[in-house]
Amino acid sequence: MHWAQPSPSPPRCAISETSGSPSSNPSLSPQLPITLLPSRIKHPPKSTKLFRAIRSIFRSFPIISPGCNFHANIPRGNTAHDSHIHRATCTTGTLFGHRKARITLAIQENPRSIPWLLLELGIPTAKLLQEVTSGMRIALECEKQVGSKTKLLDEPVWTAFINGRKIGYAARRDPTDSHLNIMQLLHAVSMGAGVLPDELTDPVDGQLTYMRGHFDRIIGNKDSETFYMLNPDTYSGPELSIFFIRI
Repeated sequence: MHWAQPSPSPPRCAISETSGSPSSNPSLSPQLPITLLPSRIKHPPKSTKLFRAIRSIFRSFPIISPGCNFHANIPRGNTAHDSHIHRATCTTGTLFGHRKARITLAIQENPRSIPWLLLELGIPTAKLLQEVTSGMRIALECEKQVGSKTKLLDEPVWTAFINGRKIGYAARRDPTDSHLNIMQLLHAVSMGAGVLPDELTDPVDGQLTYMRGHFDRIIGNKDSETFYMLNPDTYSGPELSIFFIRI
């Protein structure tokens, strides 16, 4: 599956999705009642040592072998319709932002829950969504602090790499009313990419675009986690991989 880029002159709400879409009613207000539920699961059980050993290869990909086109044989389900990694936890991941502004990554338990992880990446939205069409590996690194008991995904600042190329930094954010409003608009969308209503267009930074998919979460240890967005149509490997590493 390859994500199609939003049309330069899209309709009021141009969406490609698999289970519903935000309303395109012209009277839609940018501020909606928030019905998102708190996330129940944040730190699922760790994978077995065998799977941690296999997936440690992928965690090193963006830094050690940025130009490699190798697609590994990730353990998958037993049926053609089961595209999830064995023993992984399924989450919902959304990349969104105004075209000329920095993109934000939101991780949710499901599309109808409040994001439990929100990161702002140091790259314009339009540029990242253009690059992701051919597959992408995002690596986020932070330094270990002696004596710190901070959980990995609670770290506030990360050094960010895309396909091995440093793009600057990523910062953890607390969800604002604007973030929650966007998640509310997308609560019926499980997978897809498109443009949100014109009311959310910024006169300087442009249209608000998004890409959403199912991400399989793998916990290696207390200093490494990975999120894989697997291609649901083929077995050719991850469409998008996000690595969190504390070194």
